Amino acid sequence: MRQRWPAKLWIVRHGQSAGNVARDAADAAGLGTIDIAMRDVDVPLSDLGQRQAEALGRWFASMPETERPEVVLVSPYIRARQTAKAVCEAGGVTEQARQPIVDERLREREFGLWDRLTTAGVRAKYPEQAEQRSLLGKFYHRPPGGESWADVILRLRSALDTVSLHHADRRVLIVCHQVVVLCLRYILEEMDEAQILAIDKQGDVVNCGVCEYDFEPDDSKACVPALARYNFAAPLVEEDAPVTSAPDAMVAAR
Repeated sequence: MRQRWPAKLWIVRHGQSAGNVARDAADAAGLGTIDIAMRDVDVPLSDLGQRQAEALGRWFASMPETERPEVVLVSPYIRARQTAKAVCEAGGVTEQARQPIVDERLREREFGLWDRLTTAGVRAKYPEQAEQRSLLGKFYHRPPGGESWADVILRLRSALDTVSLHHADRRVLIVCHQVVVLCLRYILEEMDEAQILAIDKQGDVVNCGVCEYDFEPDDSKACVPALARYNFAAPLVEEDAPVTSAPDAMVAAR
């Protein structure tokens, strides 16, 4: 029996955010906290992030309409919603996709008490937790009040079930966050902990970089995801929009 998958799936990290900029400044100054006075959910795109999102939208718009996303699913976080909006306003989607569908399961990883702390800040304020994270590793360690990567994966399995149920055979774009991109790869490609952490170690996910899957039948006639592109930054390079890939705002110790 054929599995129910989209015809095409793109997974995109949001454009550079104001939080990314604040985090870089905190790290450069050796500070323990990131200077940004708002909830992580409310952190907007930076000016550069807006340019990146618009460039991505024009890249999608350059495709024939029959190849553009028909469904846009987006994290509720402002920076992700602004990215999705820019793609839609640039004509990068079909008419029926102009209103992105917000899904809270695509939200950024929750950092709990580690929110707004740099790696140095975590070590200074919560040395026992820092030691425990070193022992368990980022995949399974859960900051107090926050989530581990495994926790994120649990909610993303549910989100992919919804994609399968409601958007099978359609072209789907997901706009989300760095850890979410990686955790979706973990699920779709049936990886283990070591495999996904090795990919993470190679470098951060590019802001507005494209992760793309095709779904071709395998020998058993089951439709399986095939990775076509990852961290594809050509849409930005073609528009002379600088490519950035810093960790997210509140996640210096991700």
